[in-house]
Amino acid sequence: MPLVFAGSVKFIDYEYSGYNYQAYDIGNHFNEFAGLNEVDYSHYPDRAFQLQWLRSYLEAYKEHKGQAGEVTDREVEIIYVQVNRFALASHFFWGLWSLIQAKLSSIDFDFVGYAVLRFNQYFKMKSEVAALALPE
Repeated sequence: MPLVFAGSVKFIDYEYSGYNYQAYDIGNHFNEFAGLNEVDYSHYPDRAFQLQWLRSYLEAYKEHKGQAGEVTDREVEIIYVQVNRFALASHFFWGLWSLIQAKLSSIDFDFVGYAVLRFNQYFKMKSEVAALALPE
């Protein structure tokens, strides 16, 4: 649901609203590039796109917080690693959620199939993401 304040738009997802780790929400956002009805994880953004997106995000974040100084490459790299680690957590979370929904939900949706997709992507990404190291 969009809210408009003084010329800006804020999007709020009331369905699953709650405080979360910054990197989890961004990782989950990147996972959602794959879509829902016809899931295609080849749409997960590549490293170059993520670095550009994250730099812009951090610049806006710092400006909003009134923090001086430019965003460093190290800051971008740190959040890049965190985001991709949390993207794994997002896959695992939504895979488990889907299994629960398969048992409880009356919605006509292939929750088991969706859980399989999420768990498969988790295991596909796991070794690559585990190899990422935070900069010193």
